[in-house]
Amino acid sequence: MRGSRLLPALAAAAAFAALLTGCVTGGTPADSSPPAPTGTPAEQRALEHYLAYAGPPIPYFTWLGQFYSWEGLGKDTLVVFTVPDEAYLLKVWPPCDLRFVVYAIGITSTARTIYAHTDSLTINSAGTGPGRWRCPIDEIRRIDYRRMRADERAQAQQSKAAQQNPAAPANPAPPLPPQNPPHQ
Repeated sequence: MRGSRLLPALAAAAAFAALLTGCVTGGTPADSSPPAPTGTPAEQRALEHYLAYAGPPIPYFTWLGQFYSWEGLGKDTLVVFTVPDEAYLLKVWPPCDLRFVVYAIGITSTARTIYAHTDSLTINSAGTGPGRWRCPIDEIRRIDYRRMRADERAQAQQSKAAQQNPAAPANPAPPLPPQNPPHQ
């Protein structure tokens, strides 16, 4: 009789542990693949550009409690600037659709720290979509924004130099040694 009570209790404990594990891990399989492009062609190009400078997924980031700016990059991805030169790529869980965000976004946080699988974007799309949504953050990637801007400046300088002197070859040939006149 005693053993028959223990078996349901163990089964309940195992089910609770599985449920708790699902909550801790976000309830979805771990997926460290970059976000798939889902927006307009311009958003897709911007996402590809940011992904070239994005690091691996990180569990959290800290912030000062307000955004410098943000940019939507499709259905489930956006970049958030916490200060002018610090950016994070955020991916949210379905069914959220960031393409309808018009008015405002917010982010939940704990002690000025934003955690993947715990915190959420809050979006206000009244008039263009479903109204207010709470979108759990699935993935956070830090963007090496300083390196990205340095590369963009270098590319702009190369383009400017090429425009100023279009006839010059990209890799000029070394000068030929002087020719001596034949002796008479």
